[in-house]
Amino acid sequence: SIIDAYENHETELSESTKAEMAKLKKQMDLEFLKEDLEALINESIEGVKRVKTIVLDLRNFSRTGEVDWQEEDIHQCLDSTLNIAANEIKYKAEVVKKYGNIPKVECVSARLNQVFMNLLVNAAHAISETGTITIETGMESANRIYIKISDSGSGIDEENMKKIFDPFFTTKEIGKGTGLGLSISYGIIEKHKGEISVQSQLGQGTTFTICLPVKQENKGDTLL
Repeated sequence: SIIDAYENHETELSESTKAEMAKLKKQMDLEFLKEDLEALINESIEGVKRVKTIVLDLRNFSRTGEVDWQEEDIHQCLDSTLNIAANEIKYKAEVVKKYGNIPKVECVSARLNQVFMNLLVNAAHAISETGTITIETGMESANRIYIKISDSGSGIDEENMKKIFDPFFTTKEIGKGTGLGLSISYGIIEKHKGEISVQSQLGQGTTFTICLPVKQENKGDTLL
């Protein structure tokens, strides 16, 4: 608005001053800047909003300092984890959500988020070019929910299936994985009094299924 106001009074300037101003405008590409500035500001605001979302999702994902059992929305946990893992997934797979009607689950959400992160990143890595990751939730029984994370990747052969949850076992290249992710995930689900299983076919993809009780009995020690 200030620049426009100045330009409205340019006719009152001397010819030499007008020529100098015209030269500066051309050097600075003023017309383009005036058009582009609004778009840049809008993009910056959008960027700040995305940063805010990521920070909130990171906080929800890690729940630093929170190791108590609480009732949590599993869909919110999955969505937060998807946002954190977005960079690993977005170039490899379309994510399809088939969320069912499930209640809040008594759990330690930071630990479950570790499991979801591991399964989602593994699913993305299993897809060589592009594919699909499907997340399905629902009720297994009156007091148990299930979460299925499926990919359309390369699948796992029968021999490796037997060792999939063993500590330090990995099919990834040297330096690409520790072989601890699925072993740790197994332990976390076990401490939640749940089960984790896997089904796979070479060339067809893999599905990990997690079953969890809605309410915990005899929780004992908190998960550290």
